[in-house]
Amino acid sequence: MAEARRYKVTIAYDGTSYSGWQYQENAVGIQQVVEDAVAFLEGRPVRVFGSSRTDAGVHAKGFVAHFDLTKPIPPKNLVRAMNSRLPDAVRILKASYAKKDFDARLSAVGKEYRYQLYQADILPPHLAHYWTFCHRSLDLGAMRRAASFFVGRHDFVSFAANPNRVLETTVRTIFHFDIKKAGPRYTFIVRGDGFLYKQVRSMVGFLISVGKGNENPEAVQELLEAKSPRTARVETAPGRGLFLWKVFYAAKLHTA
Repeated sequence: MAEARRYKVTIAYDGTSYSGWQYQENAVGIQQVVEDAVAFLEGRPVRVFGSSRTDAGVHAKGFVAHFDLTKPIPPKNLVRAMNSRLPDAVRILKASYAKKDFDARLSAVGKEYRYQLYQADILPPHLAHYWTFCHRSLDLGAMRRAASFFVGRHDFVSFAANPNRVLETTVRTIFHFDIKKAGPRYTFIVRGDGFLYKQVRSMVGFLISVGKGNENPEAVQELLEAKSPRTARVETAPGRGLFLWKVFYAAKLHTA
């Protein structure tokens, strides 16, 4: 057998009909359909390693994965060949050769997520899978102030769900958190060195509570300092509004 060569691919996907990235026994994940496409090209099963796990219904614009192939397929050809085998909801945007020690998850130094919220009386139906709907008015200034308290290195246990596995630490660093508004569309942009299970959706859910006037911006500080497991006070925003926007493999994540 020829020596295997490592590939790095950037993937975009509509997660509406999938159980998330991770392979599961009783549901279809993005990982499974990507592995099926790669296996067809390689002629044998190939494990594809992703940069992170995304939940059911969550989307990606810049998910990164790696895998090894023994067949000498140029990256440009690999993109075309994989896309011809993948469902319309999953697309390989680009591919490149990678060093043997490159790991899509372990080599990453940070990620950017974006959450999309539509605030109006009616949500246009064609946006329903990609925007979370809110009919109540929101205080943008209050939400931005609350978001600023997330920036820095903190224990985020109060803003994460139980992953049902042992974690070394629940401390993470947020480098940037902003909210942009364009008409009825609010986009929450958060960048950090890593995120806990449902952390982004929990932070956004709480910011929405602040925007509605149910919580004060300073309550973010209170919850971070408490370092207590998440309670019903911190709601989880729906998965459909969340996008894994970009994965960083250099120190550029510190800049907006």
